[in-house]
Amino acid sequence: MSRTRPGIARLGLARVRFALGVLCATTPAMLHAQTDRPPLDVERLLEVDAVVAHAVAAGGFPGAAVAIGRHDGAVWLRSYGRQGWSADDPATDPDRTLYDLASLTKVIATTTAIMVLYDEGRIRLDAPASRYLPRWSVGRRAGVTVRDLLTHRSGLPPGRDLRRAAHSPAGARRAVLSTPLDFAPGTHYVYSDLGADILGFIVEAVSGESLDRFVDRHLFRRLGMTSTRFRPPPTWDARLARTEAPLGRVHDGNAAALGGVAGHAGLFATVSDLSIFARMMLGGGALDGVRVVRDSTVALFTRRAAGHRALGWDTCGGASCGQRMGETAYGHTGFTGTSLWIDPVRDLYVIVLTDWACGTEAHPVPPSAALADVRADVADLAEVAALGAGGMPPEALTLRSDGARGWQRGTSRSGW
Repeated sequence: MSRTRPGIARLGLARVRFALGVLCATTPAMLHAQTDRPPLDVERLLEVDAVVAHAVAAGGFPGAAVAIGRHDGAVWLRSYGRQGWSADDPATDPDRTLYDLASLTKVIATTTAIMVLYDEGRIRLDAPASRYLPRWSVGRRAGVTVRDLLTHRSGLPPGRDLRRAAHSPAGARRAVLSTPLDFAPGTHYVYSDLGADILGFIVEAVSGESLDRFVDRHLFRRLGMTSTRFRPPPTWDARLARTEAPLGRVHDGNAAALGGVAGHAGLFATVSDLSIFARMMLGGGALDGVRVVRDSTVALFTRRAAGHRALGWDTCGGASCGQRMGETAYGHTGFTGTSLWIDPVRDLYVIVLTDWACGTEAHPVPPSAALADVRADVADLAEVAALGAGGMPPEALTLRSDGARGWQRGTSRSGW
């Protein structure tokens, strides 16, 4: 370690690594990146261990997984803590523990499905959504384009309580389709789960397959992402990081109302599988000889298109991507405590998955401060590590987790 962090010193580095079963069995492997880039500075990555372990030991979340890498492989692949608050819960494992990805579903599944269909010429970005969903051609909805939905400028509200509006997945789908617009299309940015659901419906209408089957066939199976899927079967229960929802059920109530498969949430995955996906994106839509989409499509969908939003993706402006990624970095977060950021300039990806939304009567969901600090700090440490050894003096980097401000446990916000 190049220096000792406040708070970490109280535990000692060795104790931090092992606190609450923190240190995973996987040893980080240094892999060679592009020949014109220095290898990642392993001393900086050791600080990732300390930052995440500090948050677990302080009760910020019971467990986590971190992956940092480049297009040619994972450089740092670790898991920390447990799959839930109980001492009987299994220790996390980067290859086995599945996390409810929440809104990462929007980019990993739904946006990528749209990219595949766009590549095939079956979807046009500036075509009205009603071209693919004729029932959506009433009133102002007729003017909403696929691009509007991808950039959250459709005029749809953020969401609605589908559990109250419907009593079956089919009824929930009808409720989404019947939701009136709050604004004229293209005039306001409003982050909308409903817009992502409409995109999922478009994928199904154009492909003739359900969203989960489409992405499994066109993406997950082709890339070898064998631990990524909607609606994990009961045989996977022992592998699931806990949330407030019943074991095996998606945390998001609206995704559950839609049957567990939704454009905005519902996907589960391991950090190892998400590393495969990130490498494909850094590879311009291809990995190990398997091309998912064209490199021009990756470039189109991941550059800013409306404000800070790309097409489906967000771009870096601080917060979960830290302070050192530029505007060309793209990614997304999920409410359950997940995030993925990809920096094509540094040929770098950073994944942080946690079971932050694991709330029980004995252990209510903590404040989000520790989660926010860890996301930002891991991203910053990865960026500095990408500069190589000696790229930045230790004293020049300030980490948010040093102060542990606002990390005290709060109350549960469970919707279950």
